[in-house]
Amino acid sequence: MDRNTGIGMALILGLFFFWVKLNAPSEAEIKLQKHKQDSIKLAQTKIDSLKKIGAPAKVLDTTKNTALTSVVSDTSATPIVLDSLINDLLTIKFSNKGGRINSVLVKKYFKQKEVEDGKVIKSPLYLLEDPKNQFDYTFTKLSGGDIHTQGLVFNTQKSNDEIIFSYKTSEGILIKLKYKLEPNSYTLKHEVEVEGMDKLNSEKIGKLHWINYLDKLEVNDKYERNYTSVYYKEIDEQPTYCSCTSNDEKDLTNKPVKWVSHANQFFNSALIAEDQFKSAKLATEMLDASSEDLKKCTSDLEFNLGSSKYAMDFYIGPNEFERLKGMQIGLEDVVSYGSSIFGTINRYPIRWIYLFFAGFIANKGIIILCMTLLVKILLIYLTFKMIYSQSKMAALKPEIEKLKAKYGDDPQAMQAQSMKIYGEYGVNPLGGCLPMLLQMPIWIALTRYFSASIEFRQEHFLWATDLTSYDVFMRLPFTIPFYGDHVSMFTLLWTLSTLAYTWYNSRLVDMSAMNPAMKYMQYIMPVMFVFFFNSSAAGFTCYLFFSNILNIAQTVLIKNFFIDENKIANELALNKAKPKSTTGFRARLEQAMKEQERIKNQNKKK
Repeated sequence: MDRNTGIGMALILGLFFFWVKLNAPSEAEIKLQKHKQDSIKLAQTKIDSLKKIGAPAKVLDTTKNTALTSVVSDTSATPIVLDSLINDLLTIKFSNKGGRINSVLVKKYFKQKEVEDGKVIKSPLYLLEDPKNQFDYTFTKLSGGDIHTQGLVFNTQKSNDEIIFSYKTSEGILIKLKYKLEPNSYTLKHEVEVEGMDKLNSEKIGKLHWINYLDKLEVNDKYERNYTSVYYKEIDEQPTYCSCTSNDEKDLTNKPVKWVSHANQFFNSALIAEDQFKSAKLATEMLDASSEDLKKCTSDLEFNLGSSKYAMDFYIGPNEFERLKGMQIGLEDVVSYGSSIFGTINRYPIRWIYLFFAGFIANKGIIILCMTLLVKILLIYLTFKMIYSQSKMAALKPEIEKLKAKYGDDPQAMQAQSMKIYGEYGVNPLGGCLPMLLQMPIWIALTRYFSASIEFRQEHFLWATDLTSYDVFMRLPFTIPFYGDHVSMFTLLWTLSTLAYTWYNSRLVDMSAMNPAMKYMQYIMPVMFVFFFNSSAAGFTCYLFFSNILNIAQTVLIKNFFIDENKIANELALNKAKPKSTTGFRARLEQAMKEQERIKNQNKKK
């Protein structure tokens, strides 16, 4: 590896450390033992209350188109009933206790969990099913006091695609909670209707208290936790979110909100106002790593009941970018592609490239290979220039060896004389850096792309069982700090191929002639990166490995078939014969080295 490449790698290392520092998750997960105890107590209380009812749950016939019946106001004797709305994508169970969703089965996806022997098992994937969840509407009466729907047992009216829950208070206030599920859709139509508005206070404001304990759905739950939070969109503002790595609250009092989403890494449950929510208070709460739950998300929403009805959509399903983008409300931002330039790279060129190949290739691993190949083709000219620059550096190796013999004991003088030689022959020491620097933003973007793209979730390739999580070639009986308890084979192969590529190039250019430290840095860097990449998405490390293989192939082909050493020798001779005018970066670098040499000589005289 020549000095150009060494400088490029040093710059890459600096950029990568900056990115790691910027995006590193917080290790401090707040332990809330009291919260856990209270949650368990609440869940047990609900179970005990169900047992006291005595009668088994009544299940309505969902196969018949039952005509809607009249509302009955006295529901004190109504048993707890679970009923369902079903389409090709979802099975949504409702409870007439609170008139709310009890659970949602997402049919085309599976939850995965790693058991003690390292085996990954799959099970049906449910959302909104935690018994600690709350979905409580509050209405304030004119006579004083509040109506809370969570404690009410509603009457149920059902057709094939619609359920209406209704409850009439002693004051004659009729509350209806309507749900309608359309075919082949993850969107549940939801409407709140209140009859007897004259019996509510003058503000006519409805309130919703929504607590959602998000379940662990992925093998790498630590990684999943870092991309789970409450997302929201204010009217006329860009979507944003509460912190993913610490407890956080957002007070949006008197700030109209279009939607609120409780989002996992790959799935989300979002309430979307037909008009807007009047205001919102949102919170995300970290839970202990040993908890069965991932996070606690809370949304307190206010809405106007001026027309006695309030309509909203309830999206419950996967974070499929194209599907969410098609809703045209910005909900696609729950897909954790990242922000700034890296998120832009993921949302547009990388996603477009993936969609192109996915149009005719089914295997996701082959798609990654094709994506890698396309990037290499787009950078082929710059790669050729890099290798050409390396070849010119290699042609000067005999001259550098002479300097090494003369100044080997004086690194500063060696560097100064080496720069002089490069200037005489017209060789740019930084000529080989550009292709690597151009690929660095792609690298950083891809670390997020594969871990955020549900299209790669649970997709197999070679030994990898999920391209959005790390591949486990071997499970270790212990945990290595900063590394983990597993060996990622794609990461290991990338490291070995990087070391082999470095050794191949170093045979031609001796980095120690420029800076002795660079000789060792080029080998140390890949080993250091093992600790960063071992727990990265297998899709990303697979890309890195493919990229290295193509790098090696490109280098061998270009050096053996497209580089004319005689032409390079003639070019260097002509450059040496030309009058020299050193400017720019090289001039500043040479001046700095001369100044260092002057100070060194001055210190020797003292």
